Amino acid sequence: MAGKPRLSLLRVIEMNIGFFGLQFSFGLQQANMGPIYGFLGADEASMPLLWLAGPMTGLIIQPIVGAMSDRTNTRLGRRTPYFLVGAVICTLALFAMPYSSTLLMAASLLWILDAGNNITMEPYRAYVADRLAPDQRSTGFLTQSAFTGLAQTLSYLAPSLLTVFVARDVLDANGIPVIVRVAFVIGAILSLSTILWSVLRVRELPLDEAEQAELAGKPLTVRATLAEIRDAIAQMPRPMRQLAGAMLCQWYAMFAYWQYMTFAVGRSIYNTSDPASALFREATLTAQQAGALYNFIAFLGALVLIPVVKRFGARPTHAVCLAASGAAMVMIPGASTPAALFVLMIGIGIGWAGMMGNTYVMLADCIPPERNGIYMGIFNLFIVVPMLIQTLTIPLIYRPLLGGDPRHVLLLSGVLMLAGALATLKVDAGHRQPREQGLAAG
Repeated sequence: MAGKPRLSLLRVIEMNIGFFGLQFSFGLQQANMGPIYGFLGADEASMPLLWLAGPMTGLIIQPIVGAMSDRTNTRLGRRTPYFLVGAVICTLALFAMPYSSTLLMAASLLWILDAGNNITMEPYRAYVADRLAPDQRSTGFLTQSAFTGLAQTLSYLAPSLLTVFVARDVLDANGIPVIVRVAFVIGAILSLSTILWSVLRVRELPLDEAEQAELAGKPLTVRATLAEIRDAIAQMPRPMRQLAGAMLCQWYAMFAYWQYMTFAVGRSIYNTSDPASALFREATLTAQQAGALYNFIAFLGALVLIPVVKRFGARPTHAVCLAASGAAMVMIPGASTPAALFVLMIGIGIGWAGMMGNTYVMLADCIPPERNGIYMGIFNLFIVVPMLIQTLTIPLIYRPLLGGDPRHVLLLSGVLMLAGALATLKVDAGHRQPREQGLAAG
């Protein structure tokens, strides 16, 4: 759509408030699923297999939903129906998660929760690309990154804050602390309410006549959707293909970090590997506080990155962000006090800000606008495939190569982040083709 109306900064913020609720949900998963699995008796080596829901639902759902949203045209818009359905699913799963009585129940609910998140995620990113003028997209995506940092700061910190009202050692019958249950209830409420705020305050733009005519020739059927995914992969722009290497390194590393951070803190600072101990619960809160700190740094960092990316470009900026994160991960196993750990969160926060913003700026600059939804969905494969690889490989190498020590997982993650920084520098600084050229090429 040509001549999109420019939005004020307040409207850009409002259109991304729904991302706050979505990322609060993700933050609860990152901060609590490892400990929840530990409370329910999971083995450390098999821990990644219990996280399989994220990469698998993303692998299956996001490209399909992205392609479908490109072909959808309702009174609510192209993307909005997916936001709402996904938000309802997330809300129900978040309410139920802390009541899990077995590992199977918790893992099953995570599949449902991740399905809801994935139904929402890429249509939301496509909505931002659709709604904003090209020169506002970096502001839009980095605002999303800022909301990611803010939401995950609060979600990581929620159990610690709740200790003001409920003692940390008060447990439900399943061994999960009550403070965790209350945090998930808060996340359930935010998941739906913030999405509603965004879609009501900043509605999607109606399709013009040319777009409606083009959409009429794209039936919303399973066969047509799968064919569109196949064609889009075959015609993927070169810079997008080149991003695959960097994405493999950074998302393998970050997924491993989320899974093993609490267990690494338990060993390095509290000298415990027993999830049933009071010291492990203390380690859990320390790891969550560290997570809150790096997400707050990501929130501030995303705001700082807006002018930096405009001046220097997303590619070199992102390489620096990943290098900072990699250096911090390598040093975390040597941190023997919470204070030392918290200092290292500066590097993790800078890297996380870049991962949630810079890569999407690079992507939006090289894909044709009429395929925003499908390419945002396909791009998610660059996230979930590394996660899937990590899920399947860490159990094989955890004891024979990593010595059964979660701190060694973080060392591996740091090395991969540094490799991702180098891979980012090899990406072409591509630019999106004008709509007319993109259509002609198709």
